[in-house]
Amino acid sequence: MFDFFRKNGDNQGETYTFERPKIGLALGSGVARGWAHIGVLKALHDAGLKPDVVAGTSIGAVVGGAEVAGGLDALEDWARSLAKTNFFRFLDFKLLGGGLFGGAKLTDLMIRSFGDKEIEDLETPFVAIACELMTGHEIWLREGNLINALQASFALPGVFEPVSVEGRWLVDGALVNPVPVSVCRAMGAELVISVNLAEDIYGRARAEREGLAGTGDYGVFTENEKNKMLGDKLPTKTVMRQLLSHKKGAPSLFANMVASLNIVQNRLSRSRLAGDPPDISISPKCGHIGLMEFHRADELIDLGYQAFEEQKDELFDAMKIIGFRRQIDFKK
Repeated sequence: MFDFFRKNGDNQGETYTFERPKIGLALGSGVARGWAHIGVLKALHDAGLKPDVVAGTSIGAVVGGAEVAGGLDALEDWARSLAKTNFFRFLDFKLLGGGLFGGAKLTDLMIRSFGDKEIEDLETPFVAIACELMTGHEIWLREGNLINALQASFALPGVFEPVSVEGRWLVDGALVNPVPVSVCRAMGAELVISVNLAEDIYGRARAEREGLAGTGDYGVFTENEKNKMLGDKLPTKTVMRQLLSHKKGAPSLFANMVASLNIVQNRLSRSRLAGDPPDISISPKCGHIGLMEFHRADELIDLGYQAFEEQKDELFDAMKIIGFRRQIDFKK
């Protein structure tokens, strides 16, 4: 049974007691904006709840994997430690291969933070969503090495190398299922909470009006920041400068690739969610934050926490109704 106390305007309230339905948490893609997932999970924990099923796509898979593997605090500490340029120092630049970057450094970081675990050994059922490169099929990674599954789920085409899993080359799951509500339902969730990071498409205009916008998706770095990020080695420095260079007010090549994927995931998520809507939709207002602004974790985590708080009453109402539909008595 589950007790929930809700305050009203005069600081009084009511306590509801009911059997809690099985909760599925669908964490969507969104590159750097994915730090907002951490805030949602912190708020969920503070409300006395824990997801029974977790499905994640791309950065949603990374944060969801951290949650089920017991590494959420470690991931939060690392995210909050990032400065504007030093995320790129965790990427292995490659002149040859299927993407601009390899993931060896990020793999080492995830192993240190989450441990080298198998998905089927985790206490909470977990699925990472990826896309098979040759067929375009949606792949649910629910067995095997956790870190390998996370790598496959966030392998942005052209940015990260595809990941080989059981003979299949896999790339970012945002190409097929950006907010995996359908996966949670298939895993038996009775109530599905989605976290959609692509809904705030006009956030930049709002933020510019309020003076909150940062450098955004345009890859704007000062010369000093580029030097810190790229180091002194050639040809890495020369090629990366070309990727990050841009005409004034225009996106760089690197930013163009990432922003194009964001358009795909935004349109696809709207289509998928229209056909299979969640019970509770959480959409942090993070559209003013650029897809590669990993250094803004403090703000994003706060935005995720706030977005959950705004939906918390609706969540508990849904839990109560679903409990009633199951003919479980509850009392005020």
